[in-house]
Amino acid sequence: MTDHAVPNLPSRDFDDTRAFYEGFGFEQTHRDEGWLILRRGELRLEFFLFPDLVPEESSFMCSVRVDDLDELYRQITQAGVVEKTAGRPRLHPAQAQPWGQRAGFLVDPDGTQLNLIENAA
Repeated sequence: MTDHAVPNLPSRDFDDTRAFYEGFGFEQTHRDEGWLILRRGELRLEFFLFPDLVPEESSFMCSVRVDDLDELYRQITQAGVVEKTAGRPRLHPAQAQPWGQRAGFLVDPDGTQLNLIENAA
């Protein structure tokens, strides 16, 4: 295994978190009373239990970099996440960014923002 970093994100309820992310391809690879690990291909998200999290006050975020942003976006919308500017969960469409890549973002039910970034060609 090569060196890598993995985001540690909050979850108010592991069952809800797992169900949300499984909707677009993540699978549970580990779970105990305080930790949940989900994987989608080479992507891995790790969650710690934070039942007192106030989603509207959350400032948690991470970046998810993928080769096929359109496919991930399609899977997220097929899972029922809609484009909107407030509330959770929500999705903001991918757009060309000043740095030359396309990016959008997803806000999960716990208020965590995932920056969805398309890898450079």
